[in-house]
This record gives sequence, structure tokens and C-alpha cells, in this order.
Amino acid sequence: MLKPAAHRSQWALALQGAPVGRRAPRAAVRAEARDGARMPGPLRSAATDTAGAGGETALEAGNGAAPGEQEVRIATVKRETKETKVEVTINLDGTGKCDAQTPIHFLNHMLDQISSHGLFDLVIDAEGDTWIDDHHTNEDIALALGTALGMALKDRKGIHRFGDFSAPLDEALVHVVLDLSGRPHLSFDLDIPTERIGTYDTQLVEHFFQSLVNTSGMTLHIRQLAGENSHHIVEATFKAFARALRRATEADPRRVGKIASSKGVLTQN
Repeated sequence: MLKPAAHRSQWALALQGAPVGRRAPRAAVRAEARDGARMPGPLRSAATDTAGAGGETALEAGNGAAPGEQEVRIATVKRETKETKVEVTINLDGTGKCDAQTPIHFLNHMLDQISSHGLFDLVIDAEGDTWIDDHHTNEDIALALGTALGMALKDRKGIHRFGDFSAPLDEALVHVVLDLSGRPHLSFDLDIPTERIGTYDTQLVEHFFQSLVNTSGMTLHIRQLAGENSHHIVEATFKAFARALRRATEADPRRVGKIASSKGVLTQN
């Protein structure tokens, strides 16, 4: 049996639009949620996805923004199976604050890179059957994150859509190109020289990105241009991904309210 998550109150706080802090004291988080803390400025929207052990998924979307207020792109996803229990909140218009509380410590470090370099606020709470290995938990975190990303983007109007970035880390250099096309595809070309980074199985890097593109509707190309150290290669990948995603999700001032596609749609629906 999985233990109940340690800090569910953070989800209510994030959904209300309050800034999400890294490793915030639990008492402070609960107090802010109880007092109805709010993000200064335009009001919030929220979306929830719950996948139960039976495989059924329920979606809710709400928008409390008053007329004339700019909608903040926030989504929360809850995913629960017999193997894992995951909750993810993402604010695409954040400041790079991350609270990643998962049993996969190296992945926590990589999620922090996505948040910091993408300027996304992330709250990720996960537990899973890591006594078997990290596979299920790594996968379901990525599935939930991809779902939350897609929901926060809504109809994808007004965004740049494309993003690319090359990130160096010492001897390593990784190039990432992505398209928020609505069509899941991953091309992955990393040569990671070791089987593990600490206790993290490096095969799970590709599986993380494959799971993320499957639920976010993203075309993603990852190319290693240089690198010898496994940690450097993987960290450069996550940094380049974050920077490319930041560009793709940002508003294009010349495309306000319009979709960056000759078809007029960037979603699978």
C-alpha cells in the first residue's frame, strides 16, 4: 500500500494562484492555503485530471477570471494507480520556483532544472513502488507533467509554438528543438556512458521524455553534440529542454488570440 502524500495542502494553494515555494515549511503552506493566499494581479484558472487504478480519467476545468482579467495558465493533475500516486501543479507564467518531493532524488534535481530555466512554478508530489525500481514512478511523473502542461496551454492560442536551445555544461553540449504541435513524437539521441547516475537508471531519461510527449502533444528532438560525463549530459538536456519549452509557451505579441498553424488548431481534439 502506498502511504498518503505528505503535503496535499500545497495543491489548494497552487490552484488559488499563490506563489509556489521550494521546500516551503509545511505549517506555512497550510496557513497560506487556509487564509486564501492569492497571486497578485490577474486571476487564476485551474484544471484537474484524476486517473484511478481502474484506468478511468476524469477531467475538470474551471476559470474564475472576471471579465477583462488576464487568465493565468495553471493546471493540476492527480494520477493514482496501483503502482504510484502523483500530483503535479504547473504555472506556466511563474518565476521558476520548484517543490519536487519524489523518492527519485536525481529526478527531483532535473525537475528543478525544468522549473528554474523554464521559469515555470512546479509542485510535484509523488510516491511509488520504488522498492521494485524507479520505472513506474519516473513514468507516471512524466505522464502527469505532460498532461498538466497540455491542459495549462488550453487551445494554445497566441504562443510561439516552436522552441529550440543548445545548453552547455562543461564538456557536454545538448541541442533541443520542440514543437507544441499536438502530435506526440520523440527523437532521442543521447550517448550516456554509464548505466546509472547515483541510483538513477539512465535508461529512464528517454522514458521520461517519451512519456511527457505522449500526454502533452509535443514533438521533441534531443541531440547530443558533445559530452563525456553522464551527469553533465543529462543535466544539459533538461536545461535545454526547459529553455526551449519556455520559448515555445511564451506569448507571441504579433499573434494575440491566434493559433500558430495554417490549420487553425494545435490540439488532437
